[in-house]
Amino acid sequence: MNIALYPGTFDPIHYGHIDIAIRAATMFEHLVIGVYDRPLKNLLFSTKERVALARRALAHLPNVTVISYSGLTVGFAQQQGASVMVRGLRVTYDFELEYQMALTNKSLAPDVETVLLITTLQYAFVSSSIVKEVAMAGGCTSKMVPEFVQVELEEKFKTLGELSNDKVKVVSLRD
Repeated sequence: MNIALYPGTFDPIHYGHIDIAIRAATMFEHLVIGVYDRPLKNLLFSTKERVALARRALAHLPNVTVISYSGLTVGFAQQQGASVMVRGLRVTYDFELEYQMALTNKSLAPDVETVLLITTLQYAFVSSSIVKEVAMAGGCTSKMVPEFVQVELEEKFKTLGELSNDKVKVVSLRD
């Protein structure tokens, strides 16, 4: 079976992620969406919440499985039987980072290839950081995320706002 892994933080999943997943699901017999549980980022959603949002967003794809993982991504790919890792590119900056990561992964796991898919132009501006910043400021994210993700974002920021008199801390890192 031809298995691919699409790893990421997905905090939260957005239309750019969904676009890449849909396209990758047509290229491979099975696509594993790997939700990384310990990124070096400030997360808004827990691993359990990110997995649930991704499962709901991709439920219409019968050959897609969403699971969380920790440790090296190439090790997880090998555990899943994936011979390919799929990554999305938005801008040239993404290419530089993905190129370096692909070379690192290839040195760690020569049997795992990296396939880079260019995000559809419609979603080239969308990142999880942008989505969170727009939602936190009360902006409209309807062109960036499914409605159920919008609702979860609103609830999360409302809850965080009620828990503290300080502003919610958000760090914008590439995602």
